[in-house]
Amino acid sequence: MSSFFSRRSVLATGAGAALGLGAIGATANSASATPAAASRPSAGREETRTLDELYQAALKEGGKLVVYAGGDTPTQQDGTKAAFKARFPDIDLTLIVDYSKYHDVRVDNQFATDTLVPDVVQLQTLQDFVRWNQQGRLLHYKPAGFSKLYKSFKDPQGAWVAVSAIAFSFLYGTAAVGSDAPRNPLELVDPKWKGKIASSYPHDDDAVLYLYALYARTYGWDWVARLAAQDVRFARGSNTPGQAVFGGQKAIGIGTAGSAVPSSSPAKFVIADGHPFMAWGQRAAILKQAKNSTAAKLYLNWQLSAETQKNSFNGWSVRTDITPPAGLKPIWEYPDAHLDGFPKFMADRAEVERWKQTFALYFGEVKGDPTPGWPGLHPGA
Repeated sequence: MSSFFSRRSVLATGAGAALGLGAIGATANSASATPAAASRPSAGREETRTLDELYQAALKEGGKLVVYAGGDTPTQQDGTKAAFKARFPDIDLTLIVDYSKYHDVRVDNQFATDTLVPDVVQLQTLQDFVRWNQQGRLLHYKPAGFSKLYKSFKDPQGAWVAVSAIAFSFLYGTAAVGSDAPRNPLELVDPKWKGKIASSYPHDDDAVLYLYALYARTYGWDWVARLAAQDVRFARGSNTPGQAVFGGQKAIGIGTAGSAVPSSSPAKFVIADGHPFMAWGQRAAILKQAKNSTAAKLYLNWQLSAETQKNSFNGWSVRTDITPPAGLKPIWEYPDAHLDGFPKFMADRAEVERWKQTFALYFGEVKGDPTPGWPGLHPGA
């Protein structure tokens, strides 16, 4: 019997226990159409062509590219698209944003109906890349810089790579909290913050779920109950807590991405020594059935290039040869980020479901339309 529900065991397990987005994709209908895993070619050497050489090859291929990317709003990847188009103006890039838990089953359904649309999948549902690789769905490919990726940010055979390092924690508005800012998650249940907190639903996004699971394991279920009494404004989308704080609607936002680079920003993203937050590498892979595999290779090489990695929004890179800005360490040097715990957490879907349903008991059912909208079955087709 799982120790999940025991408060005593939760406290004893501690923050270091191995504990995004999405449920595991349906495989029953697609299994018969899946290529045999044994037929996968072995991965070759790291890419040696330059970005410009790949660009020209992609144009000869047809100059099109479709990427399914996990995210919270339809425009969330507009910066990525603009930067890619500025560098490769003649590539017709279609980049569709949706919750990863919908993108993965969308791709599974496209496999099952022989209607595959994307060339690249870039998702938070880390377990899907393991499953798709076992099914022989992923192209084994090592972009330039593959050898420089942190070991946990790549499949050894090149089935997938992480293209960005993302961290979730809580943040606060500096003007809203004044000199009495919460220093760590434990302090969020102080009654003075009642009615002043926004959060994304932990039982709607697996990365937020993992963050809340770490909180529960570290501080116990009494802390969860006290947070539930704080009149927290829950909403769908991990973008919503930050919007509430930056918009002046709430003083604190829980379960959102941010940057710990020291700055003059009106909001501070909190990472406290000895207290949990969570981070992961957002995985990307080229589908073996991709119609535009050369353009897909161009995209991965560009994403992992030093030029792109140095401009990451939060200062963290997936590459070991890029030094973070002053005030930061590489993300894998933060033990409280539980970087290796998130993939293990995502792999145990039964445990994930138990966490989701338990948090629903504390915080209520998820309400509201999905923040990316309703892209449908074949967006980008």
